[in-house]
Amino acid sequence: MNNPYAKLDLTGRVFTITGGTGGLGKATAQLCAARGASVVLADLDAAAGEALVAAIRASGGKAAFIRTDVTREEDVMAMVDFAVDSFGGLHGAFNNAGIDNGHKTVTEASLADWQQNIGVNLTGVFLCLKYQIACLLERGIQGSIVNTSSTAGAVGMANAVAYIAAKHGVAGLTRSTAVDYSAQGIRVNAVLPGAIHTPMLENALQDQALAQMIARSHPIGRIGEAPEVAETVAWLLSDAASYVTGALLPVDGGFTTQ
Repeated sequence: MNNPYAKLDLTGRVFTITGGTGGLGKATAQLCAARGASVVLADLDAAAGEALVAAIRASGGKAAFIRTDVTREEDVMAMVDFAVDSFGGLHGAFNNAGIDNGHKTVTEASLADWQQNIGVNLTGVFLCLKYQIACLLERGIQGSIVNTSSTAGAVGMANAVAYIAAKHGVAGLTRSTAVDYSAQGIRVNAVLPGAIHTPMLENALQDQALAQMIARSHPIGRIGEAPEVAETVAWLLSDAASYVTGALLPVDGGFTTQ
């Protein structure tokens, strides 16, 4: 009898995961490795990266770490080369590295604030796509790439001008790249997480009143968990999503339906 879940199997696939040591990246790396993929964790935090690699290997998975600053073109090129050298190829990616460097309006934000946010959250995704897709094309691979945008990439929010602009940029970059490379069999999609229990949100959640307000702002009535986003990413990376490209997929408990 055929396995009805075979298309979710990631055995033999090689994925790079930026922002791979915490939150969404960590959960996705663990899930993809559990489903048979080899994962290359790319992050600035080498200690956390090596610890996660050890944990994945101890569970029977395949993983490697490379320190990567996604704003540096040479680092991104090295990440792609490292994946090929370590595991023999590349089949896709989760471009997830991101920052939230403060809550400011356009008159409050400095040029440095703006450039840092755009550099990591948008230019980093651009560089990853540039070299990942070049690798896939060179090797004749029909791959899948998932970018992390945000509900902030679909709606306006107060006091977050640079972050909102960057995440809207990721949405546009995703759609444009999907159109450019779908004919070559390369799918490009984005997830738009709502409020998720991750290190980036933890400080805000220390305020119980604020945490409750955030939870109530999502129709599902709670804050999400990183494995819930990871499941969506793993599906998009798999053959089960073979007819999905250019999608901006909310994983937000209904936030953007309002």
